[in-house]
Amino acid sequence: QVQVVESGGGLVQAGGSLSLSCAISGDTERNYCMCWFRQVEGKEREGVAAIGRDGSTTYTDSVKGRFTISKDNAKNTLVLQMNNLKPEDTAMYYCAAGRTYSLVPQHFSLWGQGTQVTVSS
Repeated sequence: QVQVVESGGGLVQAGGSLSLSCAISGDTERNYCMCWFRQVEGKEREGVAAIGRDGSTTYTDSVKGRFTISKDNAKNTLVLQMNNLKPEDTAMYYCAAGRTYSLVPQHFSLWGQGTQVTVSS
């Protein structure tokens, strides 16, 4: 069974950087598309960045040019490098695995527990 576990969140000042990691276990055939989502309490979960099985990537507009999603297939680890962070990036960040290359939460069935990112102004 595929499982995903996030790490790397924390507190950072605006303009700073953080790197989030997601350890993927059980996906021996690399059949999953992976995505980072974020959610602020009281708001809908938002797709941030996704990477397909072929390595293609897509981002929500608000993070383009600042965030980079990558996957180390040898280590089966997903990474989200976040640069030039803004206070509005503050949220709980979730790693998710699914069969569809998408930023839509409903397309993903496997979720991690989340890691908090807080950006101070």
